[in-house]
Amino acid sequence: MKQNLSKLYNSKAFWVIVSLILSIMLWVYVASVETEEFKQTFRGVRVQLVGETLLRDTKNLVITDMDTSTVTVEVVGPRRIVGSLDSDNIYAQVDVSKLARAAYTSLQYSVIFPDGTDTSNLSVTRKTPETINFMVSPQTTKSIQVRGSFDGSVAEGFTAEEPYFEPATITLSGPEAYLRNVDYAWVSFGKENVDSTYEVETGYTLMTADNTPASTTGITCTPDVVTAILPILTLKEVNLGINLIEGGGATAENTKVTIEPDSIVLAGDSKLLAGINKITLTSIDLADFVSTYTDSYLIPIDNELRNITGVTEAKVTAEIVGLETKNAKVTNISCINATPGYSAKILTGALYVTLRGNPESLAAIKDENIRAVADLTDMNESVGTFMAKVKIYVDGYTDVGAIRINGQDYTIYIQIEKEPERVLEAVPEIIPEMPPEMETDS
Repeated sequence: MKQNLSKLYNSKAFWVIVSLILSIMLWVYVASVETEEFKQTFRGVRVQLVGETLLRDTKNLVITDMDTSTVTVEVVGPRRIVGSLDSDNIYAQVDVSKLARAAYTSLQYSVIFPDGTDTSNLSVTRKTPETINFMVSPQTTKSIQVRGSFDGSVAEGFTAEEPYFEPATITLSGPEAYLRNVDYAWVSFGKENVDSTYEVETGYTLMTADNTPASTTGITCTPDVVTAILPILTLKEVNLGINLIEGGGATAENTKVTIEPDSIVLAGDSKLLAGINKITLTSIDLADFVSTYTDSYLIPIDNELRNITGVTEAKVTAEIVGLETKNAKVTNISCINATPGYSAKILTGALYVTLRGNPESLAAIKDENIRAVADLTDMNESVGTFMAKVKIYVDGYTDVGAIRINGQDYTIYIQIEKEPERVLEAVPEIIPEMPPEMETDS
């Protein structure tokens, strides 16, 4: 008996038969399990809208305020099919392309399985929720301003102007209810030690009127990036000055000039600033005042430059130092450059002037050293009594001159007359004799 069993166990045919029986049993078991009806609940299935583009392009409507973005579904079917599914490859699809007007709407959804899934034996036995609720809203557009700040540093010797952005506005598209909350677009950009105009392309953040970030849900922005520009200018300190016109016995050497402020800081293009070393406020004629002159003047600035100091006027004081004044009577009065054929008669017999110079020279001057001369070049062919300006000369004293009190010129009165025409005597006509060589026979 033992020998027979041993032969059986060692028989190759025996084990072939055993393997075949086991395979058939395993196949029957697996087949029964795979075809067995199986139920599974899938949570977090994403809601997918289709037809949104068609709805927007043809009817100018958009979907807003959807009450849920995921659903729960229960699927029944063969274990081998249902077991291969999960919440990430199933979708709850809602077709919105056929909607026609703005309204609060509820639509049922279809459960969409992955491509290639045999759905003939699958069924959805439960949906939670059963419908998707949302608002169909009209789409509109809105332009908002781009604002922002530079969050970096500017190199020493330079200054930054206000940043600006290109484009200065962006266009928003979306539901009116969403756009209502957006007030402006905010840009933040920066770089360290900037020493030339800085430009960078950057995105932005939509902001509410309360300066908090606004929701971008359902909103399309055009463009989606802007160029932020920070203009950088060179700084330069420039002195203020005046032009002195020497006169009345005074020169720049004996004139003390004070300017408040005496300099300002300008900002601008380095090439433009390179040619500016001083700003001249005005010209002051020293013959127009006795001892002290004070006035304020606007500081002239090129339109392409910026006055960083902020002071727009400068106070100028000119003070004559070390000179004295003396009143004198002028009787030596004359006219020059009268128009030919016209004569001028001086009606003013004496003229009183104020002289200024160093004390020694003033003490030595006598009335006969002083002349008043009227230049009649501009009188042309005028006839009658006129007031004419005169220039005061102090002969022999180059360091003494006449002062125009309150800036007024010295004047005299003259009488201009046309001189009578002279009658010339008739002169007999003299016919010269013809030279013999030019005589010809008639």
